[in-house]
Amino acid sequence: MIGWADVYKVVESMTPLYLALCLGYGSVRWWHMFTPDQCVAINRLVYVFSLPLLTFELTTSIESFKMNYQFIFADAISKLITIVVLVVWAKFSSAGSYSWSITNFSLSTLSNTLVVGVPLLGAMYGKDAVALVVQSSVVQAIIWLTALLFVFEFRKAMNESLETSNAGDTRADIEGNENLMIRSRPFFWSIMKIVLLKLARNPNSYASIVGIIWAFISQRWHFKMPHIVEASVLIMSRGGSGLNMFSMGLFMALQEKLIACGVKLTLFSMVLRFIAGPATMAIGAFAVGLNGTTLRVAVIQAALPQSIAAFLYARQYGLHAELLSTAVTFGTLVSLPVLIGYYVVLGFLS
Repeated sequence: MIGWADVYKVVESMTPLYLALCLGYGSVRWWHMFTPDQCVAINRLVYVFSLPLLTFELTTSIESFKMNYQFIFADAISKLITIVVLVVWAKFSSAGSYSWSITNFSLSTLSNTLVVGVPLLGAMYGKDAVALVVQSSVVQAIIWLTALLFVFEFRKAMNESLETSNAGDTRADIEGNENLMIRSRPFFWSIMKIVLLKLARNPNSYASIVGIIWAFISQRWHFKMPHIVEASVLIMSRGGSGLNMFSMGLFMALQEKLIACGVKLTLFSMVLRFIAGPATMAIGAFAVGLNGTTLRVAVIQAALPQSIAAFLYARQYGLHAELLSTAVTFGTLVSLPVLIGYYVVLGFLS
């Protein structure tokens, strides 16, 4: 049974992260220590160096030959359920929209597994829970964020094609007897080329892929990472969680409003994030037979705050960025009591 001491342990582990968040927010909003350009530079430092090295460090610690495939399959089932529901909604509902389906998928399934998930679930259920969260993070980075990037690029290419068609590139006959409409069509491989180039420039993709490859090699042949390499990684990754939360605070302070998209859409995003996501995860978990601590970890990690990477993609491709930014900022602020609530309820049910 969950006691107050257990709840206090979770709060104790999360308080330093929220302190870093508040320091980042206050340094801009209250004390005016950083200009917007300097905040962009700090965010870039975190995105290019701190987060990838933290991802690499945690990924290399995975016991690659002892991965919990039931847990991974449950996560995949929950996301596939979400995709099917959204596709049906977009196709057959009068209010449906493929653009909104992309955003709703991000809101309900893509979570901040490393920065918030690792310390939180580590405090709740120990290092075995951390291993599960890291596995989820690796799969999310390699498969689901890659799929999201592909969908964004595909949507962009289709929109550009439609604009070209509507504009009408009118001329390919040689006698000048009539005008012909030339329409450009996006090709699958050209889109794939763009996606691969985007991924090649994304250090977080490298971190996950290289980290999991090293985990397989080192555990298969019992290699140990050279101390000089390990120390070089740790010197940046040890402050990774704090720097990421500080950077998030900077981002929050730069927003004109904490709730940038309005109250109605904010509540809608919170329902998807904290109710729909865990509900579909519970379905996936029961479908593959998860139980005990693994089931509880699966549900709680699905209720973690919104993925920052999903917001970055939304901003880059101009699709409901204000809603995603609100989901990140407001969702992070309210996530602690929500997650503790899940922790207590799941503890009583077990």
